[in-house]
Amino acid sequence: MPPGRTAAAGELTLAQNTSWINCDHEKNRKTGIAALFRPQTTKSKAFEMTKRFVESKEAVTAEKDETTGQKMMCIQDFKEVADRKLPRVHRNYYNDGSTDQITVRENSTAFLKYRIRPRVLVDVSQCCPSIECLGRKVAFPVGIAPTVQFIAHPDAEVATSRACARKGINMAIGSLASNTVKDICGAGKSVDSNMTYAMQMYPFKNRVMAAKLIKEAEAQGCKAVFLTADSPTLGVRYREWKDDFRIPSEQGFPNIGWTVERLRAQSNDSVGQDTLDDSQNWARDIAWFKSQTKMEIWIKGVLTAEDTQKAVEMGCHGIIVSNHGGRQLDGVPATIDALPECVKAASGRLKVHIDGGIRTGSDIFKAIALGAECCWLGRPALWALAYDGEKGMDLMLQVLYDDFVRCMKLAGCQTIKDITKASLGVVRHDGPLARL
Repeated sequence: MPPGRTAAAGELTLAQNTSWINCDHEKNRKTGIAALFRPQTTKSKAFEMTKRFVESKEAVTAEKDETTGQKMMCIQDFKEVADRKLPRVHRNYYNDGSTDQITVRENSTAFLKYRIRPRVLVDVSQCCPSIECLGRKVAFPVGIAPTVQFIAHPDAEVATSRACARKGINMAIGSLASNTVKDICGAGKSVDSNMTYAMQMYPFKNRVMAAKLIKEAEAQGCKAVFLTADSPTLGVRYREWKDDFRIPSEQGFPNIGWTVERLRAQSNDSVGQDTLDDSQNWARDIAWFKSQTKMEIWIKGVLTAEDTQKAVEMGCHGIIVSNHGGRQLDGVPATIDALPECVKAASGRLKVHIDGGIRTGSDIFKAIALGAECCWLGRPALWALAYDGEKGMDLMLQVLYDDFVRCMKLAGCQTIKDITKASLGVVRHDGPLARL
């Protein structure tokens, strides 16, 4: 609760609101709430994860943008402030999709056809949003996706890494990061030694460079490779071409050996042409990645049951249902629309995550109800960095966490396992709500 504000009638104070953060419900029933605050030598991992958000709540003071006075209450607020702060060329690069931008719009609007079916008279005083993801407990089912972050803020992935560690969620490191894998991992692990990362990889033509990056990621403790499989070439983004957009070249791409001088000599489109391998195929590439590392192999960019089945056959550990934020092939399904068929095809044989269009706690809730284990955020992280760097990332994650927990409580869900297909309905074309 912000300093100086008193609790309204029926509203929990900060101390009272910590009553739900311990997920050991049986122990709580036996010992009472007071036991939660006695000194303990050990605490559950779920307790530690969710406690970070409650304890940090009063430390988050950047509730208004200093230049505009706008209150930061939702992801849209971060976008609006970022749009004002970023130069037009950079704003267009982050926000736009390919060609007619059908997919980039539908990634968000597709969530609207689903309605939450809440259960009432459920005890949600000990609501626990924690899950296990990439081998550790995380505070809630969200991770930060790989993006080109230094355009938004000079601290880029280092700031993101520290914020993710502080908030107890995972981060995927982009191979086009402006900081080295070592520096990014070191920043997060200086905050929390258990901080967990995945390494995003493209199907690079230069396999010697790719192998070196994989080895470095594994040496720094990354748990998985996220192979971006939807980019044999770059999609056409009209405003990038009209703006003659070029990746800012102050720092280069150190993880793939691209110097400042090399970047200055090339357009954004030529970077893709020179780097990406359009001869990629399932059998060769998955076998090669498996030969290079013991990290988990995940396929990022899956939108169909057929490719989900292929990932199962190739022994992959998971898929990320993704359309590259609508930046590659326009007119493909929104990720929330592709999710159900991928979950059905996976049939529990591999993990299914999702990215694209996730802006609210209810969006996360809907994705979990449709079978996703975790949701990855791309643009919201960029807007948070543009808003206020590491502090902005902290605040954005707090806002989204609060929104998700509130959604769980209002829907009558104590834990993530309570969020199922029965929690949703879909609006039919003729009006009535249909159960899934």
